[in-house]
Amino acid sequence: MTSAVVVGSGPNGLAAAALLAVAGLDVTLLEAADETGGGTRSSEALVPGLLHDHHSAMHPMAVTSPAHRALGLDRHGLRWRWAAVDCVHPLDDGTAGVLLRSVAQTSHLLGPDGARYRALVEPSVRHWDALAADIMGPLLRVPAHPLLLARFGLPTALPAATLARLFTTPRAKALWAGVAAHGFHPLTRPFTSAVGLGVLVAGHATGWAVAEGGSRSIARAMEHVLREHGGTVHTGVRVTHHRQIPPADVTLLDLDPGQAAALYGDRLPARTRAAYRRYRRGPGAFKLDLAVRGGVPWRNADARRAVTVHLGGPFAEVARAEREVAAGRMPERPFVLVGQQYLADPSRSAGDIHPVWVYAHVPYGYDLDGTQVILAQLERFAPGVRDRIVGLRATGPAALAAGNPNFAGGDILTGAETVPRLFFGARPARDPYATGLPGVFLCSAATPPGPGAHGMCGAGAAQSALRRLGMRPLLLPPADRPTDTAG
Repeated sequence: MTSAVVVGSGPNGLAAAALLAVAGLDVTLLEAADETGGGTRSSEALVPGLLHDHHSAMHPMAVTSPAHRALGLDRHGLRWRWAAVDCVHPLDDGTAGVLLRSVAQTSHLLGPDGARYRALVEPSVRHWDALAADIMGPLLRVPAHPLLLARFGLPTALPAATLARLFTTPRAKALWAGVAAHGFHPLTRPFTSAVGLGVLVAGHATGWAVAEGGSRSIARAMEHVLREHGGTVHTGVRVTHHRQIPPADVTLLDLDPGQAAALYGDRLPARTRAAYRRYRRGPGAFKLDLAVRGGVPWRNADARRAVTVHLGGPFAEVARAEREVAAGRMPERPFVLVGQQYLADPSRSAGDIHPVWVYAHVPYGYDLDGTQVILAQLERFAPGVRDRIVGLRATGPAALAAGNPNFAGGDILTGAETVPRLFFGARPARDPYATGLPGVFLCSAATPPGPGAHGMCGAGAAQSALRRLGMRPLLLPPADRPTDTAG
C-alpha cells in the first residue's frame, strides 16, 4: 500500500493528511504538541466553560474552501456561525466604518463613498464561486477564469495607501486600512491591497464566520476524516531530523521553510536550502485572552454586535503603526484586532462572562510586555472596559513560537507578505510545494495560497504528491457560498 507521512498537524497538515487518506494512501501524522490543530486550537484558558481560540478565529476564506468541501467536514461536526455585523472600525468621534455581509448595505452605510466601494468589490463578490478556485491556489498557473481573475487582480497590485485615495470619508478610509493591515505589511508597499481586497470579497461572499465550538472544531473534523480512512495520528512527537521520519513513499511538511531546511540539511538541493534559509519572516503578534463580564462596552453601538473590531483610528494612524512595526519599533498606538466570537457562538461564554480574543501587531521577536498598550487601545474606544475584565492571559511572540514553532518571532502568518511570497511561496519553482527532494513536499502556510484555516496549502501539496506517485489528483469541488446569515 502506498504510504505518506505528514509532519505537523496545523490546518494544512491535517488537510493534506486527510485528503491523502481519502485517496487511499496509508497515512501517518506526526505532531509535536499534545493535540492536533496548530493555529486552529481552542481551550478553556481562564474560566471554566469560557472557550478561547488560540490563534485563528474568524474564517471568511475557510467557509467555502474546496478542501473542506472535498472532505465533507459538515458531515463530521463542523458548523459555521455568523454575528449580525462582520467588522467595525471605530473612530475617536464615535463613528465607525461598518462592514456587513451585504455589499449593498455596507455601501449604504459608507454614504458618499458607497458607490465607489460597491464598484470595487461587487463584481468579484458576484462571481466568487468561480473566482475562488483561482484565488485559493498558486497564482503562477493558467487560471480557470482569466477575465474574472484579472478584474479582481488589477487593483490588488496597488499599495493600500494608493487605493485608499478612492475614498473621501474617514470611516471608509479607516475600514479599508483595517482590512489591508491584516497583511502585517506597510500599507505603502505594492500589492498590499491584495490582502484587503481578498478579505473584503471573501467576507461579502461568505461572511466572517466562526466555527461553532471553537476553531478546534475545524481540526477535529479533519482528524475525524483522517482516522475514518485508516490514518494514524501520533502526538507528542517532535521531529528534529529527517531520520526520525518513518520511511514512506511521500513526506509532507507542515513546517516553516527554516524548519524544513534544518530537518533535511544538505539533502536538500542547494537552491532550495538557500531559499528556505533566507526565507523572510514578518512582524509578530502579541495576544491577550480576556474574560469580560457583560462584554466590551464599546462607544460605537455597531461594535457591540460585531464579531471583529479593528482598533487603530484613522487611516494615517494605522499606516504609521504598520510602518513602525515593520521597522522594528513598537508604536505607541499599535493596530489591534478584537474578536468577539461569542456573539456568533454563544456556547463559548460562561453566563455573563464572555471570551474576548485580542492581538496587536508588534515587531518581530518583540520581547517586552505589550499588555498595557493594548488595553489602552481598548479603553480608548470602550471606556470602562478595564473594570469589566475578570481574567487575562498575555502571550507574547516568544510564547507564541514556543506553542507553535511555525510562528517564529510571533509571526503568525508564517512569513512576510512580500511580492515574491505572493507569487512563488517559499521559493521560485514550477511546483511551489516541491522541495526538490524527491517525494518531499512543503505544505505549510508558507506555500500558496498562504495563511488561513482553509487547508488549501495542504490540499495543493497533496495534489502534487499524488501526481508524483503517478496517481490521479483529487477532484476538489468548487467553492459554494453558504446560505446561512447571522447565527
